[in-house]
Amino acid sequence: MAEKAVAEFVHVVKDYPIDLWGRRTLRAVDDVTLSVAAGEVFGLLGPNRAGKTTLVKILLSLCRPTSGEVRRLGQPLSDRSTLARIGYMHENHAFPRYLTAAGLLEYYAALTLVPYEKVRDRLPRLLKKVELHDRSREPIARFSKGMIQRLGLAQALLNEPELLVLDEPTEGLDLAGRQLLRDVVEDQRRKGRTTLLVSHVLTEVEQLCDRVAVIVQGRLVHVGPVRELTRDPVTGEARAFEQAIRELYAKSPS
Repeated sequence: MAEKAVAEFVHVVKDYPIDLWGRRTLRAVDDVTLSVAAGEVFGLLGPNRAGKTTLVKILLSLCRPTSGEVRRLGQPLSDRSTLARIGYMHENHAFPRYLTAAGLLEYYAALTLVPYEKVRDRLPRLLKKVELHDRSREPIARFSKGMIQRLGLAQALLNEPELLVLDEPTEGLDLAGRQLLRDVVEDQRRKGRTTLLVSHVLTEVEQLCDRVAVIVQGRLVHVGPVRELTRDPVTGEARAFEQAIRELYAKSPS
């Protein structure tokens, strides 16, 4: 296991049953070993149905691995107390639409065991940070997609997480919202906290991430620093990050 790793996957396999009796399975994750170091911004890339979301679900105890070992914040997945130290921004939010923005954040603060006196201090700052302070008492039913994304980011930051997991966080955000997201990730880095970014927006991955892992058909085909992918491995000449990722996506897992 890697020292001072925030998230560790060792020979992780995940099979989903595809018939009523479980005799036929679909392998979503196939023998993945990787670790995310404390303080880094780590990108998780891959085409649709590559297994990225399954890895995130396993890390957050939303599903169990079929085999392999996973550690979260240095502890086994069975230690559920570590979940209170993680912030998670989902790709598709399903917030109760009758709640207000402030009410929703108070609810999630209770779920992540944030003391109420800290909630009272953090709520105004967070709502201002995501530019929803003037809409905090309105029901979420009135919010646009971009506003809900901003609220989701505030929710993920409520417990000042050691590990921030962002799953397609720029979906629905305008230019100002994307800059806000970049500022949040850089702030996490400055504080020595870790960010796991799952995204199809390659320009943001290139700008923000220290290292990336690329998964194709459930298997890990590359893991390493971003700068490795911006140099041709044969000639050493500069090349576009997007070109390198496309080549990896086309690579058949061994």
